[in-house]
Amino acid sequence: MDTNKVAVITGGASGIGRATALKFASKGAHVVVADFNEQAGNQTIAQIKESGGQAIFVKTDVSKFEEVEALIEHAVAAFGKIDVMFNNAGIGRVTPVLDQDLHDYHSVISVNQHGVAHGIIAAGKKMRELGTKGVIINTASVFGFLASPGTFAYHASKGAVIMMTKSAALELSPYGIRVVAVAPGAVDTPIIQGYKDQGMVDAMKAKVIGNKLTTPEQVADSVYLLSLEEASAINGSVVMADEGYASFK
Repeated sequence: MDTNKVAVITGGASGIGRATALKFASKGAHVVVADFNEQAGNQTIAQIKESGGQAIFVKTDVSKFEEVEALIEHAVAAFGKIDVMFNNAGIGRVTPVLDQDLHDYHSVISVNQHGVAHGIIAAGKKMRELGTKGVIINTASVFGFLASPGTFAYHASKGAVIMMTKSAALELSPYGIRVVAVAPGAVDTPIIQGYKDQGMVDAMKAKVIGNKLTTPEQVADSVYLLSLEEASAINGSVVMADEGYASFK
């Protein structure tokens, strides 16, 4: 049980973030749920508390560094430290590249790429300050490696997450801070609604072993495993939690 651990999870109002918040809480960790959606974020908190866990919600726009810094300070004020930072908040748009709305493009980059950078920097600084040998986990994607129609900005952002993970792991290792990423494939979360709307989900399923969408809970299990001391040899790596999406078919 991780009774003394403190985990900060962005994008914790739904999908992988909510499942991961529930996972850490079930293991006894104190959880700080961050999201722009206050109502849904508080629903995550309610679920945690119903099960006897300890958690707080902090409304956060990860595209703004000052809000991520405030999130980290809030977590430390509430629970005294931060052991795990899960930079998970993400958005997606399904649009052909030549029809790309530049506002949408910059929105995706601001959340998926800049939001992760903000989390790495803010959490890394606080872990260094407190002398915490923590773990920073970033949500990458199979789409950081593979091309798919209509997701130009998403590909760019997740490719950046992969390299930021490697770079930060190298620089933070002297402080005992690990940085890793998890790369989900076809996960049944709100972010794939655009694929559903365009009838593309069956094609996604066909690339997965078992011909099914991965559940958020499966990815949450992988994130939790990466946070453990027993995973200390995994650093600077992108762990594929994709049920073979990037390897087969």
